[in-house]
Amino acid sequence: MHVPRKGLRTLALCSAVLAVFVMYLLQLMRMQIVDGEWYKQLVSRGETKEQTVDAARGEILDRYGRPLAINVTGYNIVLDRAFLPADRQNQIILDLCRLLEESGEAWIDNLPVTRTAPFRFVEGYEDRVERLKKNIGVQPSATASDLLYWMAERYGLQDFTPQEQRTIAGIRYEMEQRGFNVEVRYTFAEDISIATVSKVKEHSYVLEGVDVRESSTRQYVSGRVAPHIIGYTGPIYREEYETLKGKGYALNDTVGKAGVELQFEDTLRGQPGKRTITMNAEGDVIDAVTEVEPVPGNSIILTIDSAMQEVALSAMERQIAYLNATAKEGEGKEADAGAVVAIECKTGDILVAATYPSYDMETFRTAYPSLLTETQPLFNRALQGTYAAGSCFKPGVAVAGLAEGLIERDTVINCVHTYTRWQGYQPTCMGYHGRINVLDALRVSCNYFFYELGFQLDIGRINHYASQFGLGQPTGIELAESVGALSSPETKAQVTGEEWYPGDVVQSAIGQSYNRFTPLQLANYAATLANRGKRMEAHIVKSIESYNFDRTLYAAEPTVAEVVDAPAEAFETVVEGMVRVSRSGSASRDFGSYFVDVAAKTGTPQTHEFPNSVFIAFAPAEDPELAVAVVIEEGWQGYTGAPVAKEIFDQYFYSKNQQPAPQAYNELLP
Repeated sequence: MHVPRKGLRTLALCSAVLAVFVMYLLQLMRMQIVDGEWYKQLVSRGETKEQTVDAARGEILDRYGRPLAINVTGYNIVLDRAFLPADRQNQIILDLCRLLEESGEAWIDNLPVTRTAPFRFVEGYEDRVERLKKNIGVQPSATASDLLYWMAERYGLQDFTPQEQRTIAGIRYEMEQRGFNVEVRYTFAEDISIATVSKVKEHSYVLEGVDVRESSTRQYVSGRVAPHIIGYTGPIYREEYETLKGKGYALNDTVGKAGVELQFEDTLRGQPGKRTITMNAEGDVIDAVTEVEPVPGNSIILTIDSAMQEVALSAMERQIAYLNATAKEGEGKEADAGAVVAIECKTGDILVAATYPSYDMETFRTAYPSLLTETQPLFNRALQGTYAAGSCFKPGVAVAGLAEGLIERDTVINCVHTYTRWQGYQPTCMGYHGRINVLDALRVSCNYFFYELGFQLDIGRINHYASQFGLGQPTGIELAESVGALSSPETKAQVTGEEWYPGDVVQSAIGQSYNRFTPLQLANYAATLANRGKRMEAHIVKSIESYNFDRTLYAAEPTVAEVVDAPAEAFETVVEGMVRVSRSGSASRDFGSYFVDVAAKTGTPQTHEFPNSVFIAFAPAEDPELAVAVVIEEGWQGYTGAPVAKEIFDQYFYSKNQQPAPQAYNELLP
């Protein structure tokens, strides 16, 4: 029987359709009957997501275990891109801001533009404004209003009022900078109250993509005591992320930005864990499995005594206020800043490293613009400020002269006030001291004596001994520090481009010229004099402990950095002269009748305007335990720093010997 060609094509097509239909039918039967239960569970389960479990950051404590930077459990509001509808995210952000505002809560907004009209850039954030303009793509000359216009275009905010645009833009920009995406959630607000947590959950039906997450929050509980030492943490920005991502950081992590928090980031940072979250079709979490447990960071014990640090800071504040109220114009009334460092002589432990004015880490971010003043409270003067030592340099020069055999204990030089070695340059002394030896030259701070001794030594030998004392050298501290500079032909050429003259030598010998040292170096120099030439490495980390303190990972050991090449007799002579400064010299008002012998030296280095005050001391002179250096900017005479040092010695010896302390200190004892 012959079948027409057209009929064959129809039969083939029908057969193919039937075959496809049978295949789909069989697949449907398999899904519904054979694998039905599995697919039913899959539908009910919804989806799984992998999340990072934050590790607790190691804590920072003082030498006695007093907390300085700790972790507290709190609640953060986070945005989740997976559940935040793109077409409604601006309105959701605005609604969330209104809810927080009604609850008296703050949200993260680092946009350097005022939050209310008329809009302008916030003063003090010039670098951040420059980065913002670059990221948004506007001209450097753009105003704040110009910037907000283009941000409204960028984020689709045309339907909102200018005030609402500013609010939303601040958050959208921060989300962008923190790499907000499906994998990276954005922290909208930190450490909110339980009451606010409840309100957010009550409004979850309109706040899609908004979640509340329990987290560990960094809290700085030491107030203004040591912010320059502790430092702070902050968000990672895109320019930093390229460096940090290789270490396992996410864009929404925080990282140390200054001080111990920065320098010991790798130690303090823990290892994050991983958790798999399973959700049903309604978005409810039905299972959470931690696949990798987070490992908390290690804690750092500092050598700082926070009670003594507070005493030092308060003493500096009181002394500056006293000078402001009582001193004459040009004689200390202008004092406004300074630093004080105290070192344990035998170990190199830094017990105090205080900078004044200070600031409170808890209010640092909100108060930042107000901290950008001429006194620069954010500047770490104790470790990075450099100052001429003035007459405090003379004990080191005296050791050099004795070691080189240029003078002996009873060698006299005749001070006639004006140093007349050269015809054209004739520096003067502060007095007419006549025939004077090194002991009394230190007591009365005779410039003439040290002009002559400095000339005989010359700058090479002066700096040889000064370097051994650690002046102009790294101290060994684990934080960033300035190394300062020793006066020399090279230093002068670098600073001024001018030629070196013999007159520069004699000025260098009295601690002037181009000598610049940090308060930390001055304190370590005093400790080296106290140790009769043994210079210890200064350190501020006492130990590193595991988070639960069951293991000590590192313990600092006293380390000798260098020994000054001078005989014991040279040091004994100089120490005797420094004790005379305390008992009957320029520091006798504070230490003339002190219960232990204090070896001290005052300095009044000249500046471009008013003289600074520099004071160094150690005690007890015969068996030293503590060395102190005090610098008061524009403090006029070195002895104005002595009351600050006395309060530190009081605190140290009262606490150590468990004697009744002055009432002002009772609450600060360990």
